[in-house]
Amino acid sequence: MNLSSSDFELFGLQQRFAQDRAAIDARWKELQREAHPDRFAAQGAAAQRIALQWSVRINEAYQRLKDPLHRAAYLCELLGSPINAHDNTAMPADFLHQQMEWREALEEARGEEELEAIAAELAASRRPMLARIEHLLDVDGDAAAAAQQVRALMFLERFGEDIENRLAQLGQ
Repeated sequence: MNLSSSDFELFGLQQRFAQDRAAIDARWKELQREAHPDRFAAQGAAAQRIALQWSVRINEAYQRLKDPLHRAAYLCELLGSPINAHDNTAMPADFLHQQMEWREALEEARGEEELEAIAAELAASRRPMLARIEHLLDVDGDAAAAAQQVRALMFLERFGEDIENRLAQLGQ
Protein backbone atom coordinates (compact mmCIF):
# COMPACT_ATOMS: atom_id res chain seq x y z
CA MET A 1 0.00 0.00 0.00
CA ASN A 2 1.10 3.51 -0.79
CA LEU A 3 -0.11 6.48 1.27
CA SER A 4 -0.17 8.67 -1.83
CA SER A 5 -2.45 6.30 -3.77
CA SER A 6 -5.86 7.60 -4.68
CA ASP A 7 -8.79 6.34 -2.65
CA PHE A 8 -9.82 4.22 -5.63
CA GLU A 9 -6.36 2.66 -5.93
CA LEU A 10 -6.23 2.06 -2.19
CA PHE A 11 -9.55 0.21 -2.30
CA GLY A 12 -8.77 -1.58 -5.56
CA LEU A 13 -11.70 0.08 -7.35
CA GLN A 14 -12.10 1.49 -10.81
CA GLN A 15 -11.85 5.27 -10.79
CA ARG A 16 -15.50 5.95 -11.57
CA PHE A 17 -18.59 7.32 -9.86
CA ALA A 18 -20.73 4.19 -10.07
CA GLN A 19 -19.65 1.92 -7.23
CA ASP A 20 -21.11 -1.00 -5.31
CA ARG A 21 -21.54 0.17 -1.71
CA ALA A 22 -21.35 -3.40 -0.40
CA ALA A 23 -17.99 -3.87 -2.16
CA ILE A 24 -16.70 -0.62 -0.65
CA ASP A 25 -17.82 -1.71 2.82
CA ALA A 26 -16.28 -5.17 2.45
CA ARG A 27 -12.97 -3.77 1.19
CA TRP A 28 -12.89 -1.25 4.06
CA LYS A 29 -13.26 -4.06 6.61
CA GLU A 30 -10.54 -6.06 4.88
CA LEU A 31 -8.15 -3.10 4.79
CA GLN A 32 -8.85 -2.25 8.42
CA ARG A 33 -8.03 -5.82 9.45
CA GLU A 34 -4.76 -5.67 7.49
CA ALA A 35 -3.71 -2.32 8.94
CA HIS A 36 -4.98 -2.66 12.51
CA PRO A 37 -2.20 -1.50 14.90
CA ASP A 38 -2.71 -4.52 17.17
CA ARG A 39 -1.44 -6.77 14.36
CA PHE A 40 1.89 -4.96 14.62
CA ALA A 41 2.30 -5.02 18.42
CA ALA A 42 5.20 -7.49 18.24
CA GLN A 43 7.03 -5.27 15.75
CA GLY A 44 7.28 -2.30 18.12
CA ALA A 45 5.97 1.22 18.49
CA ALA A 46 7.19 2.49 15.11
CA ALA A 47 5.32 -0.24 13.22
CA GLN A 48 2.20 0.48 15.27
CA ARG A 49 2.42 4.21 14.44
CA ILE A 50 2.68 3.40 10.73
CA ALA A 51 -0.29 1.03 11.04
CA LEU A 52 -2.25 3.78 12.79
CA GLN A 53 -1.45 6.19 9.93
CA TRP A 54 -2.70 3.57 7.49
CA SER A 55 -5.84 3.05 9.52
CA VAL A 56 -6.56 6.79 9.46
CA ARG A 57 -5.87 6.95 5.70
CA ILE A 58 -8.18 3.98 5.08
CA ASN A 59 -10.97 5.59 7.12
CA GLU A 60 -10.63 8.91 5.28
CA ALA A 61 -10.82 7.14 1.93
CA TYR A 62 -13.82 5.11 3.09
CA GLN A 63 -15.70 8.25 4.14
CA ARG A 64 -15.17 9.76 0.68
CA LEU A 65 -15.94 6.62 -1.30
CA LYS A 66 -19.07 5.48 0.53
CA ASP A 67 -20.95 8.76 0.16
CA PRO A 68 -22.04 9.58 -3.41
CA LEU A 69 -21.69 13.35 -2.93
CA HIS A 70 -18.20 13.09 -1.46
CA ARG A 71 -17.18 10.51 -4.06
CA ALA A 72 -18.35 12.76 -6.89
CA ALA A 73 -16.54 15.79 -5.46
CA TYR A 74 -13.37 13.73 -5.02
CA LEU A 75 -13.58 12.40 -8.58
CA CYS A 76 -14.08 15.89 -9.99
CA GLU A 77 -10.99 17.01 -8.10
CA LEU A 78 -8.96 14.04 -9.36
CA LEU A 79 -10.06 14.86 -12.90
CA GLY A 80 -8.96 18.50 -12.62
CA SER A 81 -12.29 20.17 -11.81
CA PRO A 82 -12.32 20.91 -8.09
CA ILE A 83 -15.70 21.87 -6.65
CA ASN A 84 -14.59 25.14 -5.04
CA ALA A 85 -18.02 25.49 -3.44
CA HIS A 86 -16.94 28.50 -1.39
CA ASP A 87 -15.71 30.43 -4.41
CA ASN A 88 -18.06 29.20 -7.11
CA THR A 89 -21.74 29.37 -6.24
CA ALA A 90 -23.05 30.03 -9.74
CA MET A 91 -26.16 27.96 -10.45
CA PRO A 92 -28.64 27.82 -13.32
CA ALA A 93 -31.61 30.17 -12.92
CA ASP A 94 -34.19 27.34 -12.87
CA PHE A 95 -32.30 25.60 -10.07
CA LEU A 96 -32.17 28.81 -8.03
CA HIS A 97 -35.88 29.36 -8.63
CA GLN A 98 -36.61 25.85 -7.32
CA GLN A 99 -34.44 26.54 -4.28
CA MET A 100 -36.40 29.72 -3.52
CA GLU A 101 -39.71 27.86 -3.81
CA TRP A 102 -38.50 25.15 -1.45
CA ARG A 103 -37.18 27.71 1.03
CA GLU A 104 -40.54 29.48 1.03
CA ALA A 105 -42.35 26.18 1.49
CA LEU A 106 -40.05 25.33 4.40
CA GLU A 107 -40.72 28.67 6.06
CA GLU A 108 -44.48 28.25 5.62
CA ALA A 109 -44.59 24.59 6.70
CA ARG A 110 -46.40 24.17 10.00
CA GLY A 111 -46.49 20.46 10.52
CA GLU A 112 -44.62 17.23 10.11
CA GLU A 113 -46.72 16.17 7.13
CA GLU A 114 -45.83 19.32 5.17
CA LEU A 115 -42.15 18.93 6.02
CA GLU A 116 -42.18 15.27 5.01
CA ALA A 117 -43.74 16.25 1.66
CA ILE A 118 -40.93 18.75 1.03
CA ALA A 119 -38.36 16.10 2.02
CA ALA A 120 -39.92 13.61 -0.40
CA GLU A 121 -39.81 16.16 -3.22
CA LEU A 122 -36.19 16.87 -2.39
CA ALA A 123 -35.33 13.16 -2.45
CA ALA A 124 -37.07 12.80 -5.80
CA SER A 125 -34.93 15.65 -7.17
CA ARG A 126 -31.75 14.14 -5.79
CA ARG A 127 -32.00 10.84 -7.69
CA PRO A 128 -31.85 12.30 -11.22
CA MET A 129 -29.03 14.62 -10.15
CA LEU A 130 -26.98 11.63 -9.01
CA ALA A 131 -27.77 9.85 -12.28
CA ARG A 132 -26.68 12.95 -14.21
CA ILE A 133 -23.42 13.13 -12.25
CA GLU A 134 -22.78 9.45 -12.95
CA HIS A 135 -23.35 9.98 -16.66
CA LEU A 136 -21.18 13.09 -16.80
CA LEU A 137 -18.30 11.40 -14.98
CA ASP A 138 -18.47 7.79 -16.17
CA VAL A 139 -19.79 8.18 -19.71
CA ASP A 140 -19.02 11.70 -20.92
CA GLY A 141 -15.87 12.24 -18.87
CA ASP A 142 -17.00 15.83 -18.31
CA ALA A 143 -15.71 16.64 -14.83
CA ALA A 144 -16.38 20.38 -15.21
CA ALA A 145 -20.10 19.82 -15.87
CA ALA A 146 -20.19 17.20 -13.12
CA ALA A 147 -18.65 19.71 -10.70
CA GLN A 148 -21.52 22.11 -11.39
CA GLN A 149 -24.00 19.32 -10.64
CA VAL A 150 -22.11 18.43 -7.46
CA ARG A 151 -22.35 22.05 -6.28
CA ALA A 152 -26.10 21.94 -6.90
CA LEU A 153 -26.36 18.66 -5.02
CA MET A 154 -24.50 20.26 -2.12
CA PHE A 155 -27.24 22.91 -1.98
CA LEU A 156 -29.84 20.14 -1.83
CA GLU A 157 -27.97 18.34 0.94
CA ARG A 158 -27.85 21.52 3.05
CA PHE A 159 -31.54 22.11 2.42
CA GLY A 160 -32.24 18.52 3.49
CA GLU A 161 -30.40 19.24 6.74
CA ASP A 162 -32.61 22.29 7.26
CA ILE A 163 -35.69 20.12 6.82
CA GLU A 164 -34.33 17.59 9.32
CA ASN A 165 -33.66 20.39 11.81
CA ARG A 166 -37.23 21.66 11.47
CA LEU A 167 -38.57 18.13 11.95
CA ALA A 168 -36.42 17.77 15.07
CA GLN A 169 -37.79 21.06 16.42
CA LEU A 170 -41.32 19.77 15.96
CA GLY A 171 -40.47 16.61 17.87
CA GLN A 172 -39.33 18.52 20.94
